[in-house]
Amino acid sequence: MTQLTEQPPAPSLRRPVEVRDQRSDSVQSLPAAAGPAIAHLALLTGGGDKPYALGMAAALTSVGVHVDFIGSDDLSVPELLGNPRVKFFNLRGDQRPEASRMAKALRVLSYYVRLIRYAATARPKLFHILWNNKFQFFDRTLLMLYYRMLGKKITFTVHNVNAGKRDLNDSFLNRLSLRIQYNLCHHIFVHTQRMKSELVSDFCIAESKVCVVPFGINNTVPNTSLSSADAKRQLGITSSEKALLFFGNIAPYKGLEYLIAAFGKLSTKDRSYRLLIAGNPKGPGGYWNQIRRTIASSSIGDRVIQKIEYIPDEETELYFKAADVLILPYLHVFQSGVLFLGYSFGLPAIASDVGTLKEEIIEGQTGFVFKPQDSSDLASKIDQYFKSELFHNLETRRSQIKEYANERYSWSTVAAMTTAVYSKLLSSSR
Repeated sequence: MTQLTEQPPAPSLRRPVEVRDQRSDSVQSLPAAAGPAIAHLALLTGGGDKPYALGMAAALTSVGVHVDFIGSDDLSVPELLGNPRVKFFNLRGDQRPEASRMAKALRVLSYYVRLIRYAATARPKLFHILWNNKFQFFDRTLLMLYYRMLGKKITFTVHNVNAGKRDLNDSFLNRLSLRIQYNLCHHIFVHTQRMKSELVSDFCIAESKVCVVPFGINNTVPNTSLSSADAKRQLGITSSEKALLFFGNIAPYKGLEYLIAAFGKLSTKDRSYRLLIAGNPKGPGGYWNQIRRTIASSSIGDRVIQKIEYIPDEETELYFKAADVLILPYLHVFQSGVLFLGYSFGLPAIASDVGTLKEEIIEGQTGFVFKPQDSSDLASKIDQYFKSELFHNLETRRSQIKEYANERYSWSTVAAMTTAVYSKLLSSSR
């Protein structure tokens, strides 16, 4: 395995996988290659998060598990339809956002009818929920009670312990419904120790009921022979310009305003900086509008490339290959899927010190970390990065970062840990 200079190597995939014992919380060793005792489960995806859903399905089927995959048109892809261990149930159908309100209401209602009917007759005894659906309160309470009434074992991958708290719109009803869902689960998977601690402290979940699994690397986005030079050319960036990338949903907790301020400071001294903003506004509409006005009224307008819409998978590599560094100026987050997406393209990152981002970045080797909500420190770290050996040897380092990430965040590790939990749950029920 390629090692990053002066840093310990990423864990080998051939080493034993650590799994927490549900009774004593002690660490057990399970061989990564061990086959699961479970033969069949239902994967409830919520119809979105394509990279994670496809990665999980591929990981589980690679170790012999048969999967009922509950998806949508967006997830009806050859990777699933051509997998002999996947039975695809397109219960959500068309999810196009431009549909009328009436059409949206009817398709959501139709989905829930199909889902309830499926659950009543489903062969799998274990349901693994990756995401809830449109009506969060219904999913967290009545739907969970329905699954339990049917005698299903329920596991849940929690990507955000309390998104309402993160987005500053938390409420008593939100916390109550989350607590009901978490307590109705038989086991919960999270991606960081801090997430586990929040589940225990804020929602009174037993530690033995929660285990930390890696956030599987995004290996579903196309990665063609497109070179960095060609990607830059397509976006109108010259080889002498230094390209910064902000990618993903544009929401208040992402802290884009701090990047705009830092970029303004840098551009007054060096006009070779370019900023790529690629993503879809989410949450309060005024947030992006304010940032857009700030860009338009400043001297940086001609230095910013804006692609303000959902970026489909087939276009994603263009932005990550054109960029010289990924910027994550987040205010609140446990972990970032965008960071791992960047790593999958070998792109270094500069991230704020929130959640576990600092733990995921090897300083000077895979990126740098700056003080949250501090545009001056962010500008300083960007300047430091472009003077560093990491940037000057970027093409070589890209391949090292990709190999490091593919091992550290391997889906085979995720499969070994999750199937161990599945087996224990089903064994206890027998």
